[in-house]
Amino acid sequence: MTDTPVQAQHPSPAATAPEPHTGGTAPLPAPHPAAPVPPTRRGPGGAPPGLGRFLARAAAVTAALTAVSALLGLLRDQTIAHLFGASVESDAFLIAWTVPEMAATLLIEDAMALLLVPAFSHALARRAARRAQDPALADDAVRALVLATLPRLCAALAGAAALLALGAPWLVRLLAPGFGDPQLATDCTRLTAVTVFTFGITGYFSAALRAHGHFLLPAGVYAAYNIGIITTTLTLHSLWGVRAAAAGVAAGSLLMILTQLPTFLRLTRGGRAHTPPPRPTAPRPEPAAPSLLTAPLLTTSLLAPVVLFAVGRQAQVLVERFLAAPLPGGAISHLNYAQKVAQMPMVLSLMICTVTFPVVARAMAEGDEEGARLRVERDLALAAMVVLLGTAMVLGYAPQIIEVLFQRGAFDAEDTATTATVMRVYAVGLLGHCLVGALSRPFFSASRPTWYPAAAMAAGLAVTTAAGAVAAERFGVHGIAAANAVGISTTALLLLCGLGSRVVPIRVRTVAASLARLAAAAAAAAAAGWAAAPVTPGGPLLGVAAGCVLVPAVFVLCGLAVRAPEVVHLLALTRQRFRHGR
Repeated sequence: MTDTPVQAQHPSPAATAPEPHTGGTAPLPAPHPAAPVPPTRRGPGGAPPGLGRFLARAAAVTAALTAVSALLGLLRDQTIAHLFGASVESDAFLIAWTVPEMAATLLIEDAMALLLVPAFSHALARRAARRAQDPALADDAVRALVLATLPRLCAALAGAAALLALGAPWLVRLLAPGFGDPQLATDCTRLTAVTVFTFGITGYFSAALRAHGHFLLPAGVYAAYNIGIITTTLTLHSLWGVRAAAAGVAAGSLLMILTQLPTFLRLTRGGRAHTPPPRPTAPRPEPAAPSLLTAPLLTTSLLAPVVLFAVGRQAQVLVERFLAAPLPGGAISHLNYAQKVAQMPMVLSLMICTVTFPVVARAMAEGDEEGARLRVERDLALAAMVVLLGTAMVLGYAPQIIEVLFQRGAFDAEDTATTATVMRVYAVGLLGHCLVGALSRPFFSASRPTWYPAAAMAAGLAVTTAAGAVAAERFGVHGIAAANAVGISTTALLLLCGLGSRVVPIRVRTVAASLARLAAAAAAAAAAGWAAAPVTPGGPLLGVAAGCVLVPAVFVLCGLAVRAPEVVHLLALTRQRFRHGR
């Protein structure tokens, strides 16, 4: 079940920004490429003055809300596991869940964000330039963009949702041929079809708010979403069975819209964006003003590669469920529970790239290749450190984690054992998932469309499909999970090698060496956890608590031993904060 942007997108992709009381704002959006931009004054490390402080605040807000959403997502999964276990009912719901998973990737995380954040940023730049010339000017480029695009988007999304509801029986047969209860899956799919409309509007609102410098509300939409699912499921499951969970998906998606609607209306009526970090006061020429509907930001040549990349990324899940449908009942559920828990470190790691996405786009628009390179390399290292530490914890303590989270009600010890082993297999591909989400952002920050990410994603998907088809028959759900890890790692390798020669001149060998050091530290930490977990007294809960101390400690010590600069920097920063706090 997709909870965040990431990519989980998506990355699922691109994130959201803080409300005024957080004390910061997103960097001023880049103008249209046709407009000359004076060089930006840089502080230490190549960043504009005040930018680092803003990014820290934005990251803190996003991290807090990501954690809240993740915890609510776990509570949602625990609720479904407790009521329905790993059964045909839960499998039927997860087949229907494919619709909101795909919709979230396309309409909230990857495609919508990568297209509309730059579009709203361009409109804000035009608004600022015009008001600088004439503060009383009534022309508002942001409002014009909304009026030109939102009604058409609403009509298209409503039509797509209606067609999906009507075609639900055929969709279920396509997604899960041979499934045991197709009518139940069809009923659930018709209920979740509304998310095609609601997620599209949520993604549109989120892009507008992020471009205005608001992180808080867009980052909180998944918390509202999960609250809607949990509440509806608990209230109606005795009457509707697992259909109550599907109805909860529809109710939660409506809450996502309502969460952002008041602020969206206020901002797009001509409100002022936040004050950015201090920047040069030299006058800036007004960007060229092509029609908002024909500007390069919204043309099909840019839309197509972004959409195909996002679809290919989400299609990994479609392939898994297609291959798992003929397996014994509960196979899809085991894959789902394992994947959602295993991917939590990836979601947290991509928070870093989400917050810095506008910074990379700004640097590239200004022609500051060195600034973009430094930012991307730093983001990759930090994101990898977070995800590899989480990977070590998952590998070491998978059975204990699953038992603590899910083993109750209809979810028994056999389900725990199967899910835990599948989760360990998934964990091998977590670094690949993280790198795909992180590397896609600079590719789509370029002023011209690029098909390379979509091609890399297609290659990885082909590997997943071929390997899964071979391994599923012999190894069941474990073979499917292994195919996913191999396929996404293939895509990550292609993106890493292609970024330096096509978009941002990153030092691929330097980045690879840094990742190798961190991976070595994570392998040692995972081995320590795997050895200690079975002999830790006090039950699974105390075992997981002990692992939360043991695994990071071994990871840091091994990181220092192999001279991983990110670990050294983290310790230096921690010591500095500790001394200042005394």
